[in-house]
Amino acid sequence: MRDIRNNIRVYFQPAFLICVAVLTTAGAGMSIAVKSFGVYLKKEPLPLKKSFDLLDESDLASYRVISKLKIENEEIIAALGTEDYIQWILEDTEAEDNSAAEKCMMFITYYQLPDRVPHVPEECYAGGGFQKLASDSVTLEINNNAGFERKLRGKHLVFGSTKANLWQRGEKFPVLYLFKVNGEYAASREEARIALNKNLFRKSSYFCKVELIFNQTLIPPSKEQAVKASEKLLSVILPVLETKHWPDWEK
Repeated sequence: MRDIRNNIRVYFQPAFLICVAVLTTAGAGMSIAVKSFGVYLKKEPLPLKKSFDLLDESDLASYRVISKLKIENEEIIAALGTEDYIQWILEDTEAEDNSAAEKCMMFITYYQLPDRVPHVPEECYAGGGFQKLASDSVTLEINNNAGFERKLRGKHLVFGSTKANLWQRGEKFPVLYLFKVNGEYAASREEARIALNKNLFRKSSYFCKVELIFNQTLIPPSKEQAVKASEKLLSVILPVLETKHWPDWEK
């Protein structure tokens, strides 16, 4: 009986009562904030200004579209988490013949109701049977000579086959990617999460991943070649996405 009384007394200790009061106040405060100050814990969908399906090839300057790939497997689409995507193989018609970075796959995915950040290439390619051979943060100098200038950070990765003959030509390929989240660029999944979580007073939220895969040649480009090729392609595609496809976040 004495033990029961002692246990009951715990719930009337000042420290316990203070904790209860703080938690109760915090819960009530959150509810008031949501109702009175316009905090949105559940976001509304924010569609693209214009569908990626309507991206005009003539806006790609020196790049020629070799093929437009569509994902037919519904399970893969479900895992991807969106149907707003582009998966195009591009050729830089200004590149030198047999250049290692002459061709690349441009894979862009858009999430108009982002309740999570999608798998990054580190996870996707590992699940596809490849191993990560290198990982670096890179700074990209974007300049299209028409007033669009950005210094952006991104991620450069190199993947290789898990087969015994790892150094077989064509079994290594570099990938470069970055995010656009609620009007700002992010270099990693962690930065994308921070950008998503700091906009509590917005009804909507979005993010987009821009990924370039240089696996279209037998000899993969070096890091310097991949970065240079990425800077050139991003200086073309990012202005198109900003002006014609991504939502106008300021409005």
